[in-house]
Amino acid sequence: MTEEPQSTLRIVLDDAVAQGQYINFANIIHSPSEFVLDLGRIVPGNPDVKIYSRVIIAPLHAKQLMEALAQNIAIFEEKFGEIRLEPAALAAEPSN
Repeated sequence: MTEEPQSTLRIVLDDAVAQGQYINFANIIHSPSEFVLDLGRIVPGNPDVKIYSRVIIAPLHAKQLMEALAQNIAIFEEKFGEIRLEPAALAAEPSN
């Protein structure tokens, strides 16, 4: 029995997507059949969050994404050191 050759994927980005967006906010909701990730930006002093992208993925793909992120964070931390989480107080909602 011979193994089939693995195909190579080519990732293609148009210019607008290639520029990317700075994101510092994520909101995740889910149903039995999908995960919805809203990715956006919070600007200090403004209570509104601008959402730049909504990604809808199957539960299997959500778990694969989580594992890929964990693997890449581990590689990053080996190379550059531990990513330290900010104190919970900094993540709290701003007071009025």
